[in-house]
Amino acid sequence: MRRKPRPAALWAASCLLACAGSAQAELQLQPDVAGLTPAEAAATERLLDDAMRRLPPAIQALDRRIDVLWRDLPAQVHGRARSHRILLDRALLDAWIARPAGDDGTATRAALAATIHELAHVYDRSAQGRVSRDPRLLDLAGWQVSPIRFGLRGSRNGFSDRSPDPYELHSPAEFVAVNLEHFLLDADYACRRPDLYRYFAERFSTTPPSAACAPGLPFLQADASGAPLQALDPKRVYAVDYLFAEDNAQAMSRWGHSMLRLVVCAPDRPPGPDCRLDLQYHRVLSFRAFVDDVQISSWRGLTGSYPSRLFVLPLDQVVDEYTKVELRGLRSLPLRLRQDEIAALLERAARLHWSYDGRYYFLGNNCAVETFKLLHDGVPRLADAGLASITPTGLLKRLQRARIADASVLDDPQEARRLGYYFEPMSARYEAMYAVARQALRLPQADAQAWLDSAPSERRPWLQRADLRASAALLLLEEASLRRQELAARDELKRRFLGDRSAPESEDAVAGLQDLLRLEGLLSRPAALVPGDGYGLPQAQEREALAQASAGYASEWRQRGEDLRAEARRWLPPSRRQALSDAEANIELLGERLRRLHRERGGLRL
Repeated sequence: MRRKPRPAALWAASCLLACAGSAQAELQLQPDVAGLTPAEAAATERLLDDAMRRLPPAIQALDRRIDVLWRDLPAQVHGRARSHRILLDRALLDAWIARPAGDDGTATRAALAATIHELAHVYDRSAQGRVSRDPRLLDLAGWQVSPIRFGLRGSRNGFSDRSPDPYELHSPAEFVAVNLEHFLLDADYACRRPDLYRYFAERFSTTPPSAACAPGLPFLQADASGAPLQALDPKRVYAVDYLFAEDNAQAMSRWGHSMLRLVVCAPDRPPGPDCRLDLQYHRVLSFRAFVDDVQISSWRGLTGSYPSRLFVLPLDQVVDEYTKVELRGLRSLPLRLRQDEIAALLERAARLHWSYDGRYYFLGNNCAVETFKLLHDGVPRLADAGLASITPTGLLKRLQRARIADASVLDDPQEARRLGYYFEPMSARYEAMYAVARQALRLPQADAQAWLDSAPSERRPWLQRADLRASAALLLLEEASLRRQELAARDELKRRFLGDRSAPESEDAVAGLQDLLRLEGLLSRPAALVPGDGYGLPQAQEREALAQASAGYASEWRQRGEDLRAEARRWLPPSRRQALSDAEANIELLGERLRRLHRERGGLRL
């Protein structure tokens, strides 16, 4: 008879068995061959072997047996996953068997993708997985935190453009499964979704082969005078500033506007502090509500009817828009970011630019909220900095309080203006110019605003009496007056011809304005211009086609705008048309007067 083992021996044997079991624990895929021909069973084995070979070690090591069954599934459904069983659509097996020898095309990819997709679900639901619950994955995927919901995430994923499969937006679990397919099967996934490629590579400790990426990060600058499509090299971006537009008297501007300024170095300048002098190369990232109707409606702004998109604009255009037209100052506060954080932030901005089609809300998802989410998602370190705010001024204060934004650059106002940390509103310049003219001519208006509010015809007699210095000051004011008249005329045309469709004489105007807005809509949504069914950041061939398409649309947009402006005056009310003509006549009068006075004083001909 065998002697009973001692308790110690039993314990040792148990340990050996446990260790052996742990070492051998792995995912086992067991095909159900019932009803399959020998050829079909062999093809199934080859498919599962190929899928297992591609899976990351973490999924391969999942201690579970999975039965694999072929079934006739509903249209558009390639598979279903249960705890210990996955179902695959029978049509995928037929296509897999029928593929030519050595083929790596649609049939091969569809069958492998479905298998990997369902195994990803099995892993994600396991205790070892739970990838879809990782806050960092949710940030990258597009289920963003909300400042007004105490950090909770919204149910809507706005990254709907340039998606490899719209089903990824159904839930975080589906996002993980869809993207794991592409991570393991697509060589260009690292180029199209670089942030997610790095996430999965780090999470699963594996780096699938990747293709060579097109250089730089593509951005579409629709209103550029040159080529709209530009590639931004993160290594050429010396710094990122929080660009804050101060408030003015308009109700919609009372809390300011949040933007990010990219300090881009000139091509021949090595990255360094002197790059701040290269203003013509600086770019601005600005979230705006794309408004394609007559005016911004408070109700539509509250209900999220306007698209919120990330625009890329030249700094000089932004400065002119705010300081000269809206008469608002701009503060540019450097953010304390490392170079790798700047690169990650720009990469996130590119993803937003090509994929994000958000909804604009005056309170819940405005420019400040969008800028906060870009910083939160693009730079993981800032996620715990307590930056959440629903107003631009609030975000500014939080950035300063967290010592992320450096407000000390504004301590010396004169130096801040000289170095481009502050762009003062032209209202101060206008007041200074008006003071010069008022002293010389004893003008009756109390300030520049009252002078600009007066009719151009009322101002003309004073212009004819101005000396050289007063004429130069008044010329600046008349140019400002003309800009105001043009903006008022544009708004009046939009209200009249897009708001009142009953006037028969407005048909040409309606068609022209609608066509112009259509082109603006295309150029504000870059993904709509990319041909083909690619996803993520456009790569080399897509960029070539996109460069041609965007240049054509931009040229047409500029031409339509010029044509519309040339024709617009005949549609304006007589009073507005006369005001525009009078403002232009005032500028011509002052220009001629300045040249004559300069010649009389013995100066060179201007």
